Amino acid sequence: MGVAPDVLRAAVELYLALHTHPEPAGAEERTAARLAAWLRADGYDVTTGVGGHGVAGVLRRGDGPVVMLRAELDALPVREETGLAYASAIPGMMHACGHDLHLAALAGAARALARDGESWRGTLLVVGQPAEETLTGARDMLTAGLYGLCGVPDAVLAQHAAPLPAGTVAHARGPVLAGSRTLDAVLHGTGGHGGTPHLTVDPVLAAAAAVLRLQGIVSRETAPSEQAVLTVGRLRAGELANVVPDRAELSLSLRAFGEETLERMTDAVRRVLRAESDASGCPRPPELTVTARSPVLVPDAELTGRVRAAHARRLGAGAVLEWQPSTAAEDFPWFGPAGAELHGGAAVRTAYWMLGTVRAARWRAAREPGAPPLPGNHSPAFAPDVRTALPTGIGALADAAREALGAGVPSRRVGAG
Repeated sequence: MGVAPDVLRAAVELYLALHTHPEPAGAEERTAARLAAWLRADGYDVTTGVGGHGVAGVLRRGDGPVVMLRAELDALPVREETGLAYASAIPGMMHACGHDLHLAALAGAARALARDGESWRGTLLVVGQPAEETLTGARDMLTAGLYGLCGVPDAVLAQHAAPLPAGTVAHARGPVLAGSRTLDAVLHGTGGHGGTPHLTVDPVLAAAAAVLRLQGIVSRETAPSEQAVLTVGRLRAGELANVVPDRAELSLSLRAFGEETLERMTDAVRRVLRAESDASGCPRPPELTVTARSPVLVPDAELTGRVRAAHARRLGAGAVLEWQPSTAAEDFPWFGPAGAELHGGAAVRTAYWMLGTVRAARWRAAREPGAPPLPGNHSPAFAPDVRTALPTGIGALADAAREALGAGVPSRRVGAG
């Protein structure tokens, strides 16, 4: 079934409002309020403030599986350079990862499923998650009792924008996204005047050397088959050109498809920072803190197969693509088996797919020899083709929910049909 025109129109309006007024991780108050109001209008029992600004809407329709649909609330500290008429009105803040698209599609699917009184039975849990970009929101919602609202879900579903042709979705046969570690480090020096460097211990020099040496962890200590990535995304030190600061701060992101690899890389980062600190004669050892982590995202194969088939029925087999594992990361896996310790050890099946966002003409142009690459997620120029991607996302999420609420996912609930 197609997306009803009034549902699509309202979802587009929601998308425009979200894109124009992005909010950073941990401060998604206005975004959360919009989703909560939408769900209440459709008859959901809504709880707000779950693990921060998290929103959870519950719609019960007799015995059957409990199925959760999830999208993210937060934006990124990126200055938008799309030139769109509805570009961000918040300086230095942008929905550069598609969370506004995810949330509008979630809202549209939630409305379509609320209206659909024939094709499903069970309980629908619709979740707006805060703080995905910091990889902390999923755990915070679970710790705050998300699954206590209606029981541990039998299935959890989500999708993510990707630089693929709009109107398509892509499923993986195995891992979708890498696991990750986010690290914050401090190198300590001895501050002083820039004109008398011999009286100081310069932490900027130590940090710069560390940034270069850290790249060897992947290029010389990790097998290419492990597909590891190390990024130093932030290096901050000092305020004035003629003052040597007393500390330098680094933030790092590690990505890999194995927990052992991530642990080994973390130990190597600690070793490199300590060695460069010692080499520079720093007065104190460096500090290293793991601020966030996420597991490898591996959806349930059987459920994914059923969802893939449902998407093929809607879009056509040619519009359901194969996804190769990406070293991007997110915290969605905590809602599934990886977070068993957070939700009582119950088995939770997941399905997760990528949603195409690139206008067809732009996709074709980008494939010409010498053409510049398409702006990807986190780019200041990231601008989904909403006219095609949004209805596709609404339909894909609604169809996946119907599949999971129907015969595709057996319920653990006693007496469930």
